[in-house]
Amino acid sequence: METRDRGPLQTIALPEPKLEGPIAEALRARKTVREFSDKPLPPQVLSDLLWTACGINREIGPFGVAGRTAASASNSQEVQVYVAMREGAYRYDPASHRLVPAAKGDLRRFALGARQGFGGANAPVRLIYVADVGKLEHTAGFDEPGLHDPEVQKSYYYVDCGLIAANVYLFAALHGLAAWFHNCDHAALKEKLDLSESQRPLFGQTVGYQKGS
Repeated sequence: METRDRGPLQTIALPEPKLEGPIAEALRARKTVREFSDKPLPPQVLSDLLWTACGINREIGPFGVAGRTAASASNSQEVQVYVAMREGAYRYDPASHRLVPAAKGDLRRFALGARQGFGGANAPVRLIYVADVGKLEHTAGFDEPGLHDPEVQKSYYYVDCGLIAANVYLFAALHGLAAWFHNCDHAALKEKLDLSESQRPLFGQTVGYQKGS
């Protein structure tokens, strides 16, 4: 079939966004805040926060594995969420929806990068995102070659970590909380959390009430 050249593509003017509902409110309110109060998060808020981050939202998801609120490569669910609080650090277990003790003592300062000062030092909760490459290499999902390539693995777990962090940002915005996604002390967390060879600390995310609010 003959096609005619109608010249260069033209700019398309879009109508103004008219999103409504809680998600639209959260998107409009989403922002990074680096100043936190020491007011603790109520247990229900912490519970809702962690479920939003990467909790189970359906018993049967891709490849027959329970689905989560955040997508992952081949549903490998390789990014684990640790929660650092004053008394110690815990690993969030989505299957049982509980916090499993990981290390005693206050590790919140190690969930910040070395050059990030003491921003949010008083925040009650600091999430730590850890990738377990073993879950990629032994996925229950589609076992494509990239899951065994170290460079491709990085692209997967960095993206998957970002999806979880985005969920946390939207939860914080919707519930009047402050949130800050940042670097972390990788070497210290590897030791303090007694991580295995296949586990790699990626980033931290501080969540709490904004200072002065």
